[in-house]
Amino acid sequence: MKVIIASDHAGFELKEKIINQFKVDFEWVDNGTFSSESVDYPDFAHPLADKVSKGEFEYGILICGTGNGIGMTANKHANVRAALCWKKEIAELARQHNNANILVLPARFISDEDAFAVVKTFFSTAFEGGRHQRRVEKINIR
Repeated sequence: MKVIIASDHAGFELKEKIINQFKVDFEWVDNGTFSSESVDYPDFAHPLADKVSKGEFEYGILICGTGNGIGMTANKHANVRAALCWKKEIAELARQHNNANILVLPARFISDEDAFAVVKTFFSTAFEGGRHQRRVEKINIR
């Protein structure tokens, strides 16, 4: 599976660790940033979310310090359902009930081990559909 990933400076180290941890499981497209030098998270969230919104990628991962700013930015895009997850149970429900297509991680508030478990859970959990489909269809602004 091909997955696009991006972060700001606060998420850079975790992004690199995730790519390395799952290098055999996924084909990664790294959309930056490429160092821990200070950058603006929207400059990385918008291009990634745009690619997911247009269907160029089925899934993406975004990482910043809290996950809030980068996730808020991504969710401005149509057809994007970016979910901030810091526990595998949240990632599981984000996929099952919300059909999340971008995983957002809070680099400053999650251990590497928990981040790896969240990534694994996010990508191994299917959307349940059914009553949840109706709700997901109501997310985009009309």
